[in-house]
Amino acid sequence: MRWALVKVSLAVTAMVVVAFAVPLGLVVRELAGDRAFSNAERVAAAVAPALSITTDRDQLERVVASVGSDASLAVHLPAGDGGEALDIGRRRATAEDIAAVRKLGRVSTSAVSGGSALLQPVALSTGEIAVVEVFVPESEVTNGVGTAWAVLAAVGVALILGSVAVADRLGVRMVRPARRLVEGAHELGEGKLGARVPEEGPTELRLAAVAFNSMADQVVQLLANERELAADLSHRLRTPLTVLRLNAASLGDGPAAEQTRAAVEQLEREVDTIIRTARDAKPQTAAAGPGAGCDAAEVVRERMAFWSALAEDEGRKWRVAGADRPVRIPVARADLAAALDALLGNVFRHTAEGTAFAVDVHNGDDAVIVLVSDAGPGIPDPEAAMARGRGSGSDGSTGLGLDIVRRLAESTGGDVRIGSSVLGGTEVRIWIQLDGRERAPRRHGHRGTVRRRGPARLTASFNRLRSLP
Repeated sequence: MRWALVKVSLAVTAMVVVAFAVPLGLVVRELAGDRAFSNAERVAAAVAPALSITTDRDQLERVVASVGSDASLAVHLPAGDGGEALDIGRRRATAEDIAAVRKLGRVSTSAVSGGSALLQPVALSTGEIAVVEVFVPESEVTNGVGTAWAVLAAVGVALILGSVAVADRLGVRMVRPARRLVEGAHELGEGKLGARVPEEGPTELRLAAVAFNSMADQVVQLLANERELAADLSHRLRTPLTVLRLNAASLGDGPAAEQTRAAVEQLEREVDTIIRTARDAKPQTAAAGPGAGCDAAEVVRERMAFWSALAEDEGRKWRVAGADRPVRIPVARADLAAALDALLGNVFRHTAEGTAFAVDVHNGDDAVIVLVSDAGPGIPDPEAAMARGRGSGSDGSTGLGLDIVRRLAESTGGDVRIGSSVLGGTEVRIWIQLDGRERAPRRHGHRGTVRRRGPARLTASFNRLRSLP
């Protein structure tokens, strides 16, 4: 595709350059010739007043010498009464051409050796016609044409090279995302379920990358469901196997009884192996590609749709912001859904009915911020709430939900903060790092320590998000 674009651009630009440069070059040549003959006409016109006054040879020679030179200017006087024709200067045109100009009475040009001759008729006081001949060398007719053609050729070559370079860059911009999409498809076909494609390039290729990543996420989810189903079905076999084992134990002694008990034990071991294999097998979703993860906006909309029914039953006002466009994060869909359910469950569990809450999503350059805020009484001790197994001390909360959220954020290099919300209650801010950088060092203490200061860019993004209506 890249070379095809280059060839098309080369052909189109070359045709355009030829279509404009060739006529322009011909026009330049014509202009140069017109300029040379216009100068010759001005020289001939300078001699005409002298011819209308006198036909004296000496005076005309002085006029010719002052206007031009014998090499380029000549005056041809007709024969007088019984006299001979008089030529002042070097004659290059033929006698037939001069006679034709006298007869026709109009300016004419004729080809001569080394260039052209301009023949202009001038009426004398006697009524006869004299002819002024001005020699125009070939060098004057083509003066500057070669330089102009060279400039046109250079401009044409520059345009062609520029168009090829632009087409090559556009081709790279189109081919690189397409190549990554092909590589991702091959990796997914080879069983690398974590293969994802970065969403970049032209709009069509970005949409294709989004569709591919969504398809890969769906494949991973389907495989996980199949494994769970296989494990559940295998687990259901344990009950009849237990019955068989008890019945086999009551068969007594004998080869048949021993074979039956051995077969039951072998079958039970096979079922245990199937269960362990299905439970332990995990899809390759960790850091297998730059696009691995899920759409945070889609997960937020889905979970808010689930909790909105309970919110309406309890008379709670709720709001979602920033979830109207895709926001991809390097977090598994199930993990983000579990974290949101934990935070929203805390809102319903620890605030009174009718308490409003909101979920905001902010997509920054290097991080995604998810805010879950409510209008409840707030959390007196955020650090204690963040510690596993330690609640706020007033309602017996274990803090396990907040610890799930913290581990989710820290798995990306981000963190979690608890503060006061614009609604007047608690605000839990989840910072999910996008570029995979290691998080800043934390001060020593128990698990769940809340960071007090963050990067300036994150603080600015956080303040802009809090200012949203």
